[in-house]
Amino acid sequence: MPLRADLLGEVPYGAPQIDVPVRLNVNENPYPPSAGLIADIAAAVAVAAAQLNRYPDREASQLRADLVGYLQAYENVEVDPGQVWAANGSNEVMHQLLLAVGGPGRSVLGFAPTYSMYPQYCRDTFTTYETVDRNADFTLDVDRAVSAVRKRRPVVTLLTSPNNPTGTALPPTAAQAVLDAAADHGGLVVVDEAYAEFRRPGTSSALELLDSNANLVVTRTMSKAFAYAGARVGYLVADTAIVDAVRIVRLPYHLSAITQVVASAALAHAVELLAQVDTLRIERDATVDWLRARGFSAADSDANFVLFGEFGDRHAIWQGLLDRGVLVRESGPASWLRVSIGTAAEMGAFKKALLEVTATAGIVVSRGKVEA
Repeated sequence: MPLRADLLGEVPYGAPQIDVPVRLNVNENPYPPSAGLIADIAAAVAVAAAQLNRYPDREASQLRADLVGYLQAYENVEVDPGQVWAANGSNEVMHQLLLAVGGPGRSVLGFAPTYSMYPQYCRDTFTTYETVDRNADFTLDVDRAVSAVRKRRPVVTLLTSPNNPTGTALPPTAAQAVLDAAADHGGLVVVDEAYAEFRRPGTSSALELLDSNANLVVTRTMSKAFAYAGARVGYLVADTAIVDAVRIVRLPYHLSAITQVVASAALAHAVELLAQVDTLRIERDATVDWLRARGFSAADSDANFVLFGEFGDRHAIWQGLLDRGVLVRESGPASWLRVSIGTAAEMGAFKKALLEVTATAGIVVSRGKVEA
């Protein structure tokens, strides 16, 4: 097999897909589509199916227009369809962007711990990936970030808000400082907002900075807030020049006709779907309070997951939870675990299992430090 040398020993990306009663490991929305949304999806697919002998609209014009309407209605942001680009999940959006601006001799800068796919995007596009550490509380050290951008001059700087796996939100002043530093050498700044809809009230979105920053790219997904992980739809919002650059490298007809109409159907149900987000936000905050009340550490979260710990042997805790039918994620710093927010019943099962695991192992929890 004539595999590329840099891929030798690599394995495909993916969290464990294990059939257990409570799956809380990949930040999915636990609520399935409503009967009304399912009916609208079926109707839209039936119309599209009559023309499946034809290629889809390669520009996804209607979907992009619908995304513009959503951003205007729910984020109070005015953009035009030429500033929006949609693809198969925000993963493909990022991959396309780095195909357009990355490559040999160019670098991407991220802030660890952060999303584990970033180095793979870079590997696939022959782009160097570099990181700077976050603060101990997982916030961004703005002075350190600005200094790193000015010194390393990355083609893309990645800011993740809320950050995965920590859930940490980024203040707009921090994003603006990094944007200014990157603009000095013509670099782009991507603010990955995959979990933006889950942010706490009063927390800003980087979308507010678009008008004054031509080097800003905001990426989002419909997998989380819209409960559309199975549909694979993500998008970016940026200056039209950036969108046009991505259009150069996208594969022909990359977004199927079915995917486009299914996404538009969900956007028409935004009120209903965002009400579920409110429910998950309440459950998330209750989970943080519960963990802290029992002596665990729990990071402040503006996402639909909580990073918790700290464990001397996190794999043993992970396995103990799995043995009890609860699947969480070994992600982030070595002593932490991440739990996605599920239904009230699922979170009850998680709490019960966690207490059983720690009690069985003879673990003492004190001031956030968990020791055998």
